[in-house]
Amino acid sequence: MEITTFLALLCLLSLIFFKLISVKKRSPAPPLPPGPTAFPFVGSLPQMLTNKPVPRWIHNLMQQHNTEIACIKLGGVHVISVTSPELSREFLKKHDAFFASRPDILSARLASDGYQGVILSPSGSQWKKMRRVMASEVLTVGVFQRLHGKRCEEADHLVRYVYNQWNNVDIKGVVNLRDVTQHHIASVSRKMVFGERFFGPGTRDEGPGIEEKEHVDGLFMILSCLYAFGVADFVPWLEVLDLDGHKRAVTNAIKNVRKYQDSAIDKRMEMWNLGYKSEEDDILDILINLKNSENEPLLSIREIKALIVDIMLASVDNPSNAVEWAMAEMINQPDLLAEACKELDSVVGKKRLVQESDIPKLNYVKACLKESFRLHPLAPFNVPHISSKDTVVGGYLIPEKSYVVLSRPGLGRNPRIWDEPLRFKPERHIFNEQTQVGLADHDLRILSFSTGRRGCPGFVLGSTMTIILLARLIQGFS
Repeated sequence: MEITTFLALLCLLSLIFFKLISVKKRSPAPPLPPGPTAFPFVGSLPQMLTNKPVPRWIHNLMQQHNTEIACIKLGGVHVISVTSPELSREFLKKHDAFFASRPDILSARLASDGYQGVILSPSGSQWKKMRRVMASEVLTVGVFQRLHGKRCEEADHLVRYVYNQWNNVDIKGVVNLRDVTQHHIASVSRKMVFGERFFGPGTRDEGPGIEEKEHVDGLFMILSCLYAFGVADFVPWLEVLDLDGHKRAVTNAIKNVRKYQDSAIDKRMEMWNLGYKSEEDDILDILINLKNSENEPLLSIREIKALIVDIMLASVDNPSNAVEWAMAEMINQPDLLAEACKELDSVVGKKRLVQESDIPKLNYVKACLKESFRLHPLAPFNVPHISSKDTVVGGYLIPEKSYVVLSRPGLGRNPRIWDEPLRFKPERHIFNEQTQVGLADHDLRILSFSTGRRGCPGFVLGSTMTIILLARLIQGFS
């Protein structure tokens, strides 16, 4: 009996001994990414409020800490900023399932009508439903081909409008390139969605009227406020005070956008209900006629309206900004413009206008656009992802509910990745004559179109609109 007791005690002591050894050998918990020391409760919110614009402050902090990943505590939220392509791939590819959701903030909630759409919605059944609609019903190869004629009409209209502007004695031939690019992309989107380029009569020179200007201004105002580091984004109970003015700005902007879109949607819905329309001509018709397994409408009118806001927001900014900056860089470096003209003359000639079928052969034009996406991104960060659980990325702990933002300029101008990162050099994207240049970079050295579960499903359409816009401007005008 004593021997049995002794052996039991010996076993117990052995277990305790080995447990202590295993605890000592266990690796310590991974650290947070480097960043500024945070105050209790408020984190670095005081510094954020006194260092505007916030994206520049974040980038400066990363330079000061000499890091390609940083953690800034804002209120109760860890904001993880990333400028490393390798770490970006870990977030959006390797651990994509844990970072596929969006944060719940006021500006996104207002713009999406309570997350009825797809782009801004947190992960869940509604997001999955709308994502499936976009991928399998709207942004398909078949629909892309069906809408080809509408895009061609707008490409021709672009050339006529710029010519009319140049020929207008009242403005002495001055053409506002930003207006041209923004309104062309908006017109193409409206033509594909609503079947019409304008909501109103337009102007005498075939340009956008008051209605279209109010519509586009509203879209860009919404985009400027989305995830714009407002105080209420990190301290939600301050939403009611609207300290940054984002609530008021987005509310007014979405009202101006939807007063034109919603009336067109209501009118089209009535036409289908009354039997005045029987053929699908555009994206709105497709959305109205989607059915579920019980042959009932798949989408409510509220969902259709929210989804169309999504489509307009997603299409208008990146293409117009890339073309504007590409043109500016090429005008400042005439040899680049001459090279693009030479390519267009070789591929297309001077007897017809460039068409979508020419795009595969326009490597230099595409390289100029890819360089524009790299060097001159419109937004400082991608739409933020939020972590669904504690995850280790690059040896750092990314706490649950952290906001992860990939820096567009940080990736595109990373000196470790790019030679002469501040120089506009299109040839860096051309490896040989046989390899086609694509506007996306799946290695995330450039963040033109995102990847992963939240990647842009309209990449082909967006690329096509962007390339044709630049190619027509270069080919049509000196």
